[in-house]
Amino acid sequence: MGTSLIDIGVNLLHRSFHEDREQVVERAAVEGITPLIITGTSVRSSREASQYAARYPGKLYATAGVHPHDAKGCTPDTIQQLRTLAGQPQVVAIGECGLDYNRDFSPRDVQRQWFREQMKLAGELKMPLFLHERDAHEDFAAMLREHHGSVDKAVVHCFTGTAQELHTYVDMGLYIGITGWICDERRGKHLRELIRDIPLDRLMIETDAPFLTPRNLPVKPKEGRNEPIYLAHIAATVAECTGRSIMEIEIATTETAKRFFGLSVEE
Repeated sequence: MGTSLIDIGVNLLHRSFHEDREQVVERAAVEGITPLIITGTSVRSSREASQYAARYPGKLYATAGVHPHDAKGCTPDTIQQLRTLAGQPQVVAIGECGLDYNRDFSPRDVQRQWFREQMKLAGELKMPLFLHERDAHEDFAAMLREHHGSVDKAVVHCFTGTAQELHTYVDMGLYIGITGWICDERRGKHLRELIRDIPLDRLMIETDAPFLTPRNLPVKPKEGRNEPIYLAHIAATVAECTGRSIMEIEIATTETAKRFFGLSVEE
């Protein structure tokens, strides 16, 4: 077995994992893909993620936050609930939070309000941010700049944007999360070229399972469900696109993830 890999974004409590969640974690661990970080997207899902992660100390971690889609459900108590969750040792970042002007499931002013509150919380707790941005680059970048001094560090999860957007984020000191989108020779073509512009010490990899199954997997998974075990395939694709060795990508992304999330991972 080679280096361990860290999947920084897994929707492990998604219903598609109900039948075999424990086996999914175990399968990944056997292949050296451990720990996994479960993404929280609402107070409820963040609580569930935290509770599930607590059952696997050192193997699973969680984020606590409210996705822009869910911002409309926030209440005056939301930030305090996230603050309480964030105090647990298995919770390692605030998020998934940010802006999504593609779907507009929550009004844009409401999205901005709760993104701002979560940035403040991350600053107060000195915790990293796990970010979501879709079709909202200008407002998103402007809001991050406002909080630049207070936010410790932040990763733009599942980056699929333009060269200009990438360079803006890199210049702002943000970290970049790359998913199996890069394995799609149609939609991911521009990303395959752009990835060379991401500094190696700011690059992390994630599956976003069960979504974004790599299109170029040699054997397609049953019912098309993505899972953390395919992270090695994403690492290999990143290596190919950057002209680096797989080992170099594995070591670098793992070290970066450990440093970013403050993980003390056993080798």
